[in-house]
Amino acid sequence: MYLVKTPQFIQNLFPNFTWKIPSKEKVLYLTFDDGPIPEVTPWVLEQLEAYKAKATFFCVGDNIRKHRDVFQQVKDAGHSVGNHTYNHLNGWLTDNIPFFHNIRHCANEVNSVLFRPPYGRLKPKQAQFLQRHYRIVMWDVLSGDFDPKITAEQCLANVINNAQAGSIIVFHDSLKAEEKLRAVLPKVLEHFAAQGYQFESLNEKEMLATPRVRVSA
Repeated sequence: MYLVKTPQFIQNLFPNFTWKIPSKEKVLYLTFDDGPIPEVTPWVLEQLEAYKAKATFFCVGDNIRKHRDVFQQVKDAGHSVGNHTYNHLNGWLTDNIPFFHNIRHCANEVNSVLFRPPYGRLKPKQAQFLQRHYRIVMWDVLSGDFDPKITAEQCLANVINNAQAGSIIVFHDSLKAEEKLRAVLPKVLEHFAAQGYQFESLNEKEMLATPRVRVSA
């Protein structure tokens, strides 16, 4: 069970998480989780380049270790990168200290203040600690490319029917999502480019300059 469109009341409950980027301009923020891997990530880069699109890749540290050349391709193409833990850990199922150590391990591979928790799952104490050190990036629209129960057409509709200016959209450059991603990503790029949208990466400096609600000790 997951929500394609993150309701506003959930966004309001966690004001220190980044759910979307307020914008009056036609801008979308594509994000790709779980890579980099040679089977999918270079293809994603080719699709983005065809539309001069920039995106943000939330990388698993162990995948970077195994595929440093692919990770370098992402950076060389001018995309942003973020921390997605070293072993794709679920915060709800992981004790706090091992979870923090795993994120730190990934930080040795990814020099970024952007962090996205796998599955979007964090315990309150984990969030409280991490937001002192990172910008926790969630999403406005979840494509569902990972879901074997939906068709590529449904995945495409999830994005087209819900994305709007400033939306942060989640895809996955993973083997699990590959089939739907290959069918859907080119159509998403084509559809929104035809409407005059630009695709930008998340800017660490701009996000760091955004005020946050004070975190109590």
